[in-house]
Amino acid sequence: MNALILAIISFGGFLLAYRFYATFLAEKIFALDPGSRTPAHEFEDGVDHVPTLKSILFGHHFASIAGAAPIVGPAIGVIWGWLPAFLWVVFGTIFLGAVHDFGSLVVSLRHQGKSIGELTEDIIGTRARNLFLLIMFFLLLVVIAVFALVIALMLNWYPQTVFPIACEMIIAVVVGYMVYRMKTGVLIPTVIAVIVMYATIYMGTYMLDPIVLGETFLGSGLTTWIYIILLYSFIASVLPVWLLLQPRDHINAHELFIGMGLMYLGLLIIRPEVVAPAVQLHPEGAPSIYPFLFVTIACGAISGFHSLVSSGTTVKQLDNEAHAKMIGYGGMLAEGALATIAIIACTAGFATVSLWNEHYASWGAAAGLLPKLTAFVDGAGSFVEACGIPSEFAIAIIGVVVVSFAMTTIDTATRLQRYVIGEIGSNYNVNIIRNRYIGGAIAVLTALALALAKDAGKGGMILWPVFGTTNQLLAALALLVITMYLMQTKKPIIYTLIPMIFMMITAMAAMVLNIRTYYNAGNWMLTGIGIVIFVLALWLLFEAWDAYRNRAVHR
Repeated sequence: MNALILAIISFGGFLLAYRFYATFLAEKIFALDPGSRTPAHEFEDGVDHVPTLKSILFGHHFASIAGAAPIVGPAIGVIWGWLPAFLWVVFGTIFLGAVHDFGSLVVSLRHQGKSIGELTEDIIGTRARNLFLLIMFFLLLVVIAVFALVIALMLNWYPQTVFPIACEMIIAVVVGYMVYRMKTGVLIPTVIAVIVMYATIYMGTYMLDPIVLGETFLGSGLTTWIYIILLYSFIASVLPVWLLLQPRDHINAHELFIGMGLMYLGLLIIRPEVVAPAVQLHPEGAPSIYPFLFVTIACGAISGFHSLVSSGTTVKQLDNEAHAKMIGYGGMLAEGALATIAIIACTAGFATVSLWNEHYASWGAAAGLLPKLTAFVDGAGSFVEACGIPSEFAIAIIGVVVVSFAMTTIDTATRLQRYVIGEIGSNYNVNIIRNRYIGGAIAVLTALALALAKDAGKGGMILWPVFGTTNQLLAALALLVITMYLMQTKKPIIYTLIPMIFMMITAMAAMVLNIRTYYNAGNWMLTGIGIVIFVLALWLLFEAWDAYRNRAVHR
């Protein structure tokens, strides 16, 4: 199979889905109203609620939901063969993930911009809200801890990316000030910022010595990076969203669009053959393809984390309700395109089957985090190199894109965790944690404790196996809330009900199998966490059924 054919099929499918299915959902199911006042205008405060240009918000939203997950998940998932991974990414994105993201954004819009956890109270009940908040808190805790480790590993492995990543923060603040304070418009600052960013990548690659951290008073270089990254994420989470988060994500999005454009152009030039097997049902040491393919590849098909972004930060910046189609549904399609190129890079980026087998001979080899990141960076770098760009510079470009998006995920997750902590404070009248500085500090310090547990940054990775399952369970629960909302508004529910049932069964099955594995291995921490999350999810399902039954009785 030629990899170019896969790219054409996926790209064509995504375009058709946006043209027809997204339009159908926008007009017939969610009934978007351009004249409706959005929470960004209703609660405008210049910090979190900021009406934002559609193009800038698309970049912020896309960068927030993408991160490194749509690269890592597919890079691991192809161990079962390129065909199952490809089909899950394409069809999962169109019929599950994009519907989930779009629906989460719309339901939040219709409930004053409340988060998916908070609005659960309005749709299902108070106990359901508290259960949802607990699941959200745990998921975000793991996201922050794990992505701090991911970024630290990448900065250690690709030290030439440190200088451009640091410069990106300064560039973003300048762009934010120009757009929102000097009113210069978006186009010129964007063009200048992207040019300067690529200049810093060139400088970091060829003109400056790599910035490598050794042992410090905080510990190893890896540990020191974790401290630095989490300090940055705290600052980003409490600053006004227009000053750093929005413009940096806007720049990141353009970086990725250029990077993806170069990757697809290189793919067109070299037209590599896929060397990986189409289907491999029983790789050595790997769990069964069902349900684990569907929780291993989360971002890039469907991800519960996206519901937190859609109903957490994005909804507070949406200028017009009509923009929800492009940002909610279109943003997920863009992530599907990223996941597709990740699959291609990890299956056609190797010259021979034997080279592919060096990475994917067994589950133990395929599940390694850093090897999968480097497999993507090196594979995608070879596509960029085909465009006439030197190999060293091509790899630096892809490395910066991966680190930039991972940093976007961590600072968005920290801001979302601050919101969740604030909601918990409101629930239990603990007003001090509603303060954005206190809430942000709690979010960062708890993640720091997790990331540094069990020696220098290994703690987050201990919880990684349960993260994928929890993430998909959250997606199922978000679809449950959306389905309940559509039921209340007397809209057809089939388009969210079927995805919800599939994801609920899949995530629950994966959780049960994981719990059994953890128990047999004597891993009591993961056993306990898995059981708690499983019970919370069952309880939430019971609350939803009870709410449905009560409404049916009172009709």
